[in-house]
Amino acid sequence: MKIHPFVKAVASLRFEDCFNPYSDRCAVHDCFDAPRRRTINLSEMLRCALEEPVDAIWIGRDLGYRGGRRTGLALTDDVHMSNHAKRWNLELAAGRPTIGNAVAERTAAVIWNMLEHIDARIFLWNVFPLHPHESGDPFTNRQHNARERRAGEEILSMLIELLRPSRIVAIGNDAAVAAHRIISTVPIVCVRHPSYGGQTQFQNQISELYGYRSGSLSLF
Repeated sequence: MKIHPFVKAVASLRFEDCFNPYSDRCAVHDCFDAPRRRTINLSEMLRCALEEPVDAIWIGRDLGYRGGRRTGLALTDDVHMSNHAKRWNLELAAGRPTIGNAVAERTAAVIWNMLEHIDARIFLWNVFPLHPHESGDPFTNRQHNARERRAGEEILSMLIELLRPSRIVAIGNDAAVAAHRIISTVPIVCVRHPSYGGQTQFQNQISELYGYRSGSLSLF
């Protein structure tokens, strides 16, 4: 299948101490063709998102080593890849890109427990679409730097131009700051990031935004 030009642009990004899941292969956890699988899966989701109006793009900060580094899908871990595909009526023909047991990520679990209650067309993304890690330790998370942020914001602007969402949901302060810096034509809703004690507030804010009564979350 043809890869969407937007996905090719993301796959071309290169930064020191960053893992690009669409062009890099992890020697420990990845299938031999993992970058190709992640690229195809993202392209399929983007094509489906372009078919009808998108309610919102939910934006996190960057990919984590237990989530998007493995799946190539923002705010999504191995456990929730099938949930992500079903939201776009996809089978993810390329399959899971990692080997061994499925790995869970706490943030992804909270996000997907909320998405189970929401029917709206929501595309998930990050300010910085790669996995930034500490030097010499690929299985850590660090915040992206200013240079990486600028590249990520350029990609994010391209995505917003493509999908033309009705609104942006910025998850956490870093996402909110970036969104307000580059977006002036789309409403921005800022919500608490669910990590570090923010789970309940995030749950309540999303429940209010999408108009349903929140209940307790089962994470794993």
